[in-house]
Order: sequence, then C-alpha cells, then structure tokens
Amino acid sequence: MIILGIDPGYAIVGWGVIEYKNSVHTPVAFGAITTEAHTDFNMRLRHIYDDTVELISKGKPDAISIEKLYFNTNTTTAIYVAEARGVILLAASQANIPVYEYTPLQVKTAVTGYGKALKPQVMEMTRRLLHLKEVPKPDDTADALAIAITHTQAAGTGLRDYMLKRGIK
Repeated sequence: MIILGIDPGYAIVGWGVIEYKNSVHTPVAFGAITTEAHTDFNMRLRHIYDDTVELISKGKPDAISIEKLYFNTNTTTAIYVAEARGVILLAASQANIPVYEYTPLQVKTAVTGYGKALKPQVMEMTRRLLHLKEVPKPDDTADALAIAITHTQAAGTGLRDYMLKRGIK
C-alpha cells in the first residue's frame, strides 16, 4: 500500500509518501510545499493545489492520510489552513484517491502508543519506523510522514473504528 501523508498549512504543507508492505514502513519520498508570505493568497492556494496534483500523479498513492484541523486560538489562521486543506482535498477527489483524516491524538497514539506523547517523541518514532538517519525537516514533513504511518496502523486493524466509536480524537 502506498500512502501520501499530508500535514496541511498555507505557508508550509508537509508531505510524505511511504510504502507499507509486510508490516514494514518504507519512505518513498518526502518534502514540503512552501509558499512565500507576500504572495497573493489565491496564488498560494493555486501553488498548493498544483503541487498536490503533481505529488498525486508521481506518487500514485492508494490512499491519502491528512491531519484533521484542530485550532483553539487563532481563527484567522484556522480559516487559511482550512482553505489550503480544501484545495488539497479537491486534488485528491479529482484523482479518485480515498482520503482518511486523523486527529493529532490519533497520530500520537498510532505512532508512539501514547496519546499524550510530545512532538519530539512522535518525530523520533517516525524516524525509527522509517529507518531514517535523522528526523526530516521541516517539522511539517516529519508530521506528514507520521500521518501516513498512522493510516497504516489504523486502516486494517480496527484501531480507527475503535477510536472513532469511543470519541478519541
């Protein structure tokens, strides 16, 4: 199974493509889509959309795993990230790739086994699971890989349904 993990944003969109076969995670490619701060926001969205279409075309994922939005303070930032997330979801829909959404708690639980793990712990476990020499940079890229790993852990095991039924977000 090939999974494209995405950590949505509008300045930086982390992405990571992994293969999961015989219980082994193998990184295929990873990086970040970046947009310049002073660029017209509509052009930033276009850039994110175009690069996502290209990632899907090159990576040929079986599934896309994306972080569910969670904001509790800055509404303006949440709206911008939601709009960027929307163009990512549009690209996935147009390619007929199923999209699976995971909350930060689900990602922490799937990658480390502990829902209250700290970000450095998640990043280190992601590095270990993918047999990388170092944690990918920027952090958004490492987060995207963790989100892809989450799908491999949750998809066929019932973990995802279990978490959803119990309201674990």
